[in-house]
Amino acid sequence: MARHQKFLGTKINPSRFNRTQVKYIIILIPVLMFMLLPLIYIFNYAFKPIEELFYYPPRFFVERYTLQNFVKLFAVTGSSGIPMSRYLFNSIIVTILVIGASVVVSTLAGYALSKLEFKGKKFMNEINTLALMFVGIAVMIPRYLVIEKLGLIDNFFVHVLPYLAIPVGLFLIKQFIDQVPDELLDASRIDGASEFQIYTKIILPLIKPAIATVVILSFQTVWNSADTSTTYINNDALKTFAFYMNTLTANTNGVAGQGMAAAASLVMFIPNLLIFILMQSKVMDTMAHSGIK
Repeated sequence: MARHQKFLGTKINPSRFNRTQVKYIIILIPVLMFMLLPLIYIFNYAFKPIEELFYYPPRFFVERYTLQNFVKLFAVTGSSGIPMSRYLFNSIIVTILVIGASVVVSTLAGYALSKLEFKGKKFMNEINTLALMFVGIAVMIPRYLVIEKLGLIDNFFVHVLPYLAIPVGLFLIKQFIDQVPDELLDASRIDGASEFQIYTKIILPLIKPAIATVVILSFQTVWNSADTSTTYINNDALKTFAFYMNTLTANTNGVAGQGMAAAASLVMFIPNLLIFILMQSKVMDTMAHSGIK
């Protein structure tokens, strides 16, 4: 009995340090250190002077920190004379447009497919589920034909159009909205709320974790992708930073370009790290969410 009472008095996740947590800390600290190694390496790699990049055997930590890699990166221009800052600016604008558009499209479509009744609803759900089976490379040719027919070759908005609707984002948001009680929406309609008011004042606040997940998926998809610039864009002034990274060592001296490539890798990596740190709690809520309480 005393043992049972002692068990009940012990919290599963105490707010303060408890000696029962020691065994978990002993296991998690080595795992944490191992997972941090790639992050530590990429930061050290970007600040290495050119001679340290070619040390043999390779050194994990930098010995003499330098900012010259970043200075050269922002000063260099491509073979067409376009400065690096232009590519970075293009990536930032494209990413902002894609995130905003994909969230609006996914939430509106998710709400319609989940809570509204209309002809063809089941068919559209099945089409979106089917789209989850295909990777981007499998639909590259039909996508190119559609974009060509729309006259968007060498158009800045060709960066945005293919990412307006992300099937996995729509699927995730629809599944999340499915858990909102219909009675809550019916009560709002009785009180005179329009469908748009229900969407903005009830649905959106309840699905913030799912929206955060869609933001991360959209960001990673468009920020790290050079496919659009490679396939649909001929004008270098319209290409993105991801494309520039892929051609950095080719457009500069192969050896000297390694330092700039290291700095560019860090520039590409930091936004991914920041957006995940800022929104990871919402993502965990999405994965653990089992119903509206």
